[in-house]
This record gives sequence, C-alpha cells and structure tokens, in this order.
Amino acid sequence: MAEYMKRIIDGILTEYLEVFGAVLLVGPKWCGKTTTAKQQARSVIQLQDPAKAHEYMKMIDVNPSLILKGDTPLLLDEWQTAPTLWDSVRTEVDNRNSSGQFILTGSAVPVDNSRMHTGTGRIARVKMYPMSLYESKESNGNISLEALFNGITDINGISSFMRVEDIAYVICRGGWPASIGKSARASFLITSSYVDALCESDVSRLDESMRNPQRIRSILRSYARNVSTLATKATIRKGVIANDQNISETTFFSYLNALERLFVIEDIPAWNPAIRSKTAIRSGTKRGFVDPSLACASLGLTYEGLMQNLNTLGFLFESLVIRDLRIYSQHLGGEISYYHDRYGLECDAVLHLRDGRYALIEMKLGSREIEEGASHLRKLKALIQEHNLKEPSFLMVITGGQFAYRREDGVLIVPIGCLKP
Repeated sequence: MAEYMKRIIDGILTEYLEVFGAVLLVGPKWCGKTTTAKQQARSVIQLQDPAKAHEYMKMIDVNPSLILKGDTPLLLDEWQTAPTLWDSVRTEVDNRNSSGQFILTGSAVPVDNSRMHTGTGRIARVKMYPMSLYESKESNGNISLEALFNGITDINGISSFMRVEDIAYVICRGGWPASIGKSARASFLITSSYVDALCESDVSRLDESMRNPQRIRSILRSYARNVSTLATKATIRKGVIANDQNISETTFFSYLNALERLFVIEDIPAWNPAIRSKTAIRSGTKRGFVDPSLACASLGLTYEGLMQNLNTLGFLFESLVIRDLRIYSQHLGGEISYYHDRYGLECDAVLHLRDGRYALIEMKLGSREIEEGASHLRKLKALIQEHNLKEPSFLMVITGGQFAYRREDGVLIVPIGCLKP
C-alpha cells in the first residue's frame, strides 16, 4: 500500500471533528477524500461497494439508524447515493450529543439538496481540493502565507527549483493523488479518463437524466477556452452553439449546474470595495476549474502542446495559482476573490482572512510581466488609501520564476514553487 501523503485538510478535519457531531467532506472525485477521511475514521461504510451496496440500501430503507452503528468517527463514503442518510445523521448527532461521530464524503451535491435540513450546528461542511504543489512536494514551502500576514517579509535569497517546463507539467498533470509521480503522458491519460467519465456517465448519473456526452464535452471545451477570464455565460454558450445550434439556454444552464454540483467548475467571485461606483467595478465571476488539468484535458492539450502555446499557459498558470491559494487559504480561514474595474485596474486575487486582514495578489508567469503586476497592485493600494479603507497586509506577485525578493516599493515577488500556507 502506498504511503499516505499528508494533506493540509488533515488538521482542519481533526479540528472540526473535535467541535461538531459530524463533518461533511466534499470535493471532486479522485481528489483523495476517502483516503484522507480513513486516516481519522475508526469504522467505514462504503455505500458504493459493489459487494455490499444492495444490502446497505435495503438497510437504509428499513431503518437508516442501523447503518450508523460502529466505532466513531464512522465514515459514510459517497453518502449522496442515499440522501435520506443526511437527516438520519443529523438526528443521531442530536441524540448522542457528542462531537466527532461521523464523517460524510461526497463527490456531488444531491438533487434534492434543498429539501434536507441544513444541519447547522451539527454537521460542518469542509471542501477538499486536489493536491497543492506544497502537498505534492513540488513547492519547497520556504515562504509561508501566514508568516507574510504576520509581517515576516524577509524573503530575499529564497529560491524555487521549478522551471517553466515544470510548471507546464504540473498544470497538465493536476493535483490528483493518482497522478503524482507519473510521467506527463500517463498523467494526461488519467485526467482524460476523468473527463471521459464525466461526459459519458457522471453528469447523467447525477440526477438520472440522460445527457448528451458530446454536448458536455463542448461545454467543457468552451469553458476551458475562457478559463481565468471574465467571460459571461452567454459568451461560453456562444462557443457551444458554434457546434451545437440546438442547445437552448435552459439546457445549457442545466448542464453548467451539473458540472458545479460535481465540483468540476468553480468560479471566483468579485471583490467590491467602496473605492469606485458600483457600476464601475466588475461584478461578474471569473471562470475557473477546480484543477487546471481539467482545462487541459477538455482542450486535448498535452504537455508538449501547452509548451507551444504560451498564451494559454499564462491563463492556466493563473488557474494553478488560484487552486493552491484556495487550499492554503483554508488553513488560514480565508477566501479568494478578484478585483477588476472598467478603467483597466485589476488584481488577480484578493486573499481575505476572517479577522479582516487581506492581501492583494497578481500572477505573472514570466519575469517581463512582473512590473505590470506590481504597478496594478500599487495603484489599487493607493486608491484604497485615498478612500481611507483598511490597507492590505502585503502586495505580492506570484511568478513562475525561481527567485523571491522584496522590491524597493515593498511588492513581494514570490515563485509559486516556494509557497505554503
């Protein structure tokens, strides 16, 4: 058995189990939810186990509480295949009045999610992502986001071993545990298989509706072409209509909704500080996948193909950084948004912490673009100061380069291969 690679979510899961009666661990399939949950579970029910699934379903139909017996925490893997378990778990948590009773894992949001009780105060929801570069040991972790927020910004002389070729490789490979250590060719086949399963079965099985696999591929391809942009859904649909003129707006949105519920696509919300009029600040979402490898596979883009398309590599580098920032921000209790206004001022990511501190972050693959990114950050900070709002804790440009340093203007230049939470 392969050695377990520690995940940032491990500590978060432990903390939540000490507080809540149950923890719901959600995220895309293959990201490692079951393996991670098993590290802390003392008994396991795998509802999709072919040898026992029928028996489990009969037991749930007769008396759901029977399946909830076992050493705690009890793991209920892929619980969404039996949605009635949610209310049974909620009731059992009430009856036991004790923390750390259940871990529920799921790769999709159930169709009848709106009918279930919220579970507030009883069941905590934690989202899990594929592995970050720090978790897969490609980032050396010599620069800590937490330390930067605490004012420790002496980063001069720190370096990363990652080159542009390495970055292109990890973008195509993704953060899927099964792909770690595999060749570029093998990892591309793994991610392509993921997309094939999405198109051929996963989306249709989600709500037992027959969906057109080619239509799903077309939507994924159009979404991938617009990754890390502010393209509207109408623009994405237009890219689909070019090959599928019969797709209605209603059908298109139902397919998008299915991909969101399967944790395949995840957009970035806009940040709207009181520094411009509401009409001047973009309020739409920035398009994104839960992992950049899904965009590569949707476009049929191999490592070799990506190395020949530096423009696309730049957009996917931003997608890679966003994935890692999302993972790192979970440890800090943070959230990610972006800023863009009609005057051309933009900030690729704003990392907000619960205590009100935040950082302004730009992402530039090449060194030639660093000055542009630093300029955006300085201008946005000046606008914030002009309106007497709380200033950012730091300004940072995350790059695909090898060397970290602090500029004279205070902007931090940090290689992605140096970051950790």
